[in-house]
Amino acid sequence: MVALVGPTASGKSALALAVAEAVRDPATGDAGVELCSVDSMAVYRGMDIGTAKPPPDVRARVPYHLVDLVDASAPFTVQQFQAAAREALAGVAARGRAALLVGGTGLYLRSVVDDLEFPGRYPAVADRLRAGLEAAGPPGGPGEAAALRTLHARLADLDPVAAGRIGPANRRRLVRALEVAEGSGRPFSSFGPGLEAYPPSRVVLVGIRPDQAQTDRRIAERVDAMLAAGLLDEVARLAAAPGGLSRTARQALGYRELLAHLEEGLPLEEAVAETVRRTRAFARRQWAWFRRDPRIVWLADGEDPVARIAGLLAEPVRD
Repeated sequence: MVALVGPTASGKSALALAVAEAVRDPATGDAGVELCSVDSMAVYRGMDIGTAKPPPDVRARVPYHLVDLVDASAPFTVQQFQAAAREALAGVAARGRAALLVGGTGLYLRSVVDDLEFPGRYPAVADRLRAGLEAAGPPGGPGEAAALRTLHARLADLDPVAAGRIGPANRRRLVRALEVAEGSGRPFSSFGPGLEAYPPSRVVLVGIRPDQAQTDRRIAERVDAMLAAGLLDEVARLAAAPGGLSRTARQALGYRELLAHLEEGLPLEEAVAETVRRTRAFARRQWAWFRRDPRIVWLADGEDPVARIAGLLAEPVRD
């Protein structure tokens, strides 16, 4: 397997499709590469324009997996994605094909690349912990800070390793670690070294370095193109469907802003400007995520990226 990563609007999808079109089975002429999307929003059926899914004619030529897994009204988790990815990749291997993962959702990618083990959820414990923090005072105030220090001391007793990784000011991670430790009776740290570790992987990671000015320009152009293609109508249709959009789906880039226009009266031009702004900020966070991973081989200026990735896909599987 090879994974092609990079920020949104960096050209990943076009490059992946070019690789799939170039690598053909010499006996049949069929695609020798099957693409696997790693996009937390492309899993939703009907969210087509805003997630830049390949059109039906492209998907008829190139096998494309891990899109359209659930209705937009349904919740979806990284654990569900990991299970679907394992099944899809097993099928690709059984057909004797190479798999090219492509997408920018970092946690979803790590769930596959590093075969992460995810702790269960214990809502009653998490609700109790959050209620205690809320009762201590407003966010950022001295009462909350004292309560967080108390929770951190409790975590240090239950799971010293996790307490060493999580600072007392990190409310979200602190609550999650205690939720798991108290709910499961198993230290949070026992589920793996965390996302700060980058162990050896059988997946070859290839990255596209972004040009920030070019990425910013592409994002603005892409938002305009999506609107011209009917994104506003798509959002309205999904919102009006039975069940509407799930809480997760509503946060998708472009969808959240256009829902604010449709449901709250935000002027369309402001919704579009906010979509561009938030997408650019997201691209910067993606770049910060990926550049920390020392395993990624970055494509060099001037090299043939299709030939480079095709060559990596043809290499024997590493132990």
